[in-house]
Amino acid sequence: MPALNDSNPAANPRIAYTLGEPAGIGADIILQVSQQQALTDLVCIGDTRLLGARAAALNLSVTLLAYPAQPQGPAELCVYHHPLPNHTVLGDADVANAEAVIKSLDVAIDGCLEGEFAAMVTGPLHKGVINDSGRAFSGHTEYLAERTGASLPVMLLATEELRVALVTTHLPLKDVSTAVTDTRIKQVCTILDQDLREKYGIEQPRILVCGLNPHAGEGGHLGREEIETISPALEALREQGLDIVGPLPADTLFTPKYLANADAALAMYHDQGLPVLKALGFGRAANITLGLPIIRTSVDHGTAFDLAGSGTADTGSLETAIAVARQMSKASLERAS
Repeated sequence: MPALNDSNPAANPRIAYTLGEPAGIGADIILQVSQQQALTDLVCIGDTRLLGARAAALNLSVTLLAYPAQPQGPAELCVYHHPLPNHTVLGDADVANAEAVIKSLDVAIDGCLEGEFAAMVTGPLHKGVINDSGRAFSGHTEYLAERTGASLPVMLLATEELRVALVTTHLPLKDVSTAVTDTRIKQVCTILDQDLREKYGIEQPRILVCGLNPHAGEGGHLGREEIETISPALEALREQGLDIVGPLPADTLFTPKYLANADAALAMYHDQGLPVLKALGFGRAANITLGLPIIRTSVDHGTAFDLAGSGTADTGSLETAIAVARQMSKASLERAS
């Protein structure tokens, strides 16, 4: 395995891309994107043999360059060779490769923490396959938080038109009210405000916050969470200088009149905010993890085993994830200088 280039970290560090599940479309989509644009600022962390075989299956002509060589144009891809123990069969995940998938994440995380990489973009992996291998794994977000020492990662999905962050993520609806606490609202809003400043370069972010209940509780007639928890938390944040609007009914907040003057929306639960975002930009959304000491973006879709090697996988989400990583890296660099 090649060592990270620690002799002279690049003045403009590149972005690391991890393939994710080898039997899925993570290799397909980066190879397809490499045909469309010059990925001069990207390093693909994965097995060179897998990428070569997948390019052949897709009938794509691509030159795979060994890291740290830099591509000069389209159809070239820089690869940090991270070998898989077993041959990959299209669409057929092998638990024997799970540990190598995790180790590829470690290469990208360590490179970001050490300044070798400016950001990391993650391809889709399969949590079930990793768990079946005997390793407990909740997902990219939780693993990244543990490895980087982040106390509260915040999920943000973004398209060109809209950014939506979540107070709670993958919870049954019956558990959401209990999870929406004063402390959690304050923590999530603070992280969202800070990362919009530091990673997006927005000087004074305006955040619109959804209520939990229909009509934002309608003065307590449809629930008291807005009165007892959400409004006091938001008022305390406003007193600290954050530009927070809400709580607003979700069916009011997600209208052009309100969104035109906002930098992000904060939803109380997963299906309150993400259906709106995906309706606006399905296939063009990126998943961003805030609250980390590094920049991480990801595709918003799964491994799509049935599409692997077919050439029909949509690259829109990966293109967005790379573009957002570039934007955030530039903003962070400018803020630091």
